[in-house]
Amino acid sequence: MSIEIANESGVDVDTDAVLAVARHALDEMGVNPLAELSVLLVDIDYMTELNHRWMGGEGPTDVLAFPMDEGSVDHGPGESAPAGGEPALLGDIVLCPEVAAKQAATAGHAPADELHLLTVHGVLHLLGYDHAEPEEEREMFALQARLLASWRSTRTQ
Repeated sequence: MSIEIANESGVDVDTDAVLAVARHALDEMGVNPLAELSVLLVDIDYMTELNHRWMGGEGPTDVLAFPMDEGSVDHGPGESAPAGGEPALLGDIVLCPEVAAKQAATAGHAPADELHLLTVHGVLHLLGYDHAEPEEEREMFALQARLLASWRSTRTQ
């Protein structure tokens, strides 16, 4: 699994933990080990620009996911690797640590915990999960909670 991370946010972030939770979510979801993922941490101004340009939103958001090559994502062990053994390009997850910190304060947990949640959330979006409809939201958020709980349990062992 190739995961690249770049912190251009100006905020000190434990990028190793962000990488670890992304890798855990991808592994648990049975994603092809040749898959490639990019994680970018940005400041509020850049996230505001991305949110407006790509989502039509106003102001900054916490996470954006940009799928690249949905047709080649291996969703489970029963599927074969992409033709020719080429890695699947999952896409990009863009996180805004400043927005995550504000949300964490509101939710009563650490900013790092919020970034981990948002990373898993972004991975699930790249894998085709959505939360536009109530049933989709229940499924995605339950899976997100399960992945975070299993990742946290591996860190305390």
